[in-house]
Amino acid sequence: QVQLVESGGGTVQAGGSLRLSCAPSRMIYNINDMGWYRQGPGEQREVVANIDRNSITNYADSVKGRFTISRDNAKNTVYLQMNSLKPEDTAVYYCRMRTFYNTNYWGKGTLVTISS
Repeated sequence: QVQLVESGGGTVQAGGSLRLSCAPSRMIYNINDMGWYRQGPGEQREVVANIDRNSITNYADSVKGRFTISRDNAKNTVYLQMNSLKPEDTAVYYCRMRTFYNTNYWGKGTLVTISS
């Protein structure tokens, strides 16, 4: 069973930066889009950013101008560069990869904590 593994989470002060990475435990073929989601304390999971196979990106309004999603197709890896972090960005961040056959893979999440 393929699993996605996120890394790069941690605790930083407001205004700081973190870079998240996500890669599968083994190669996944025919990946279409990749994305990052987050779930804050007592909140529902929400989409943060998506990137398709042509590197067209979409962002939640709350992170536009601060977060950048990118991907390395050769490595099956997706990244999330997070700058100007705010306490409200505190959440567990999950990555997702979807194939052209609509198979979804999820990671178990990495905790990001922003202190004020």
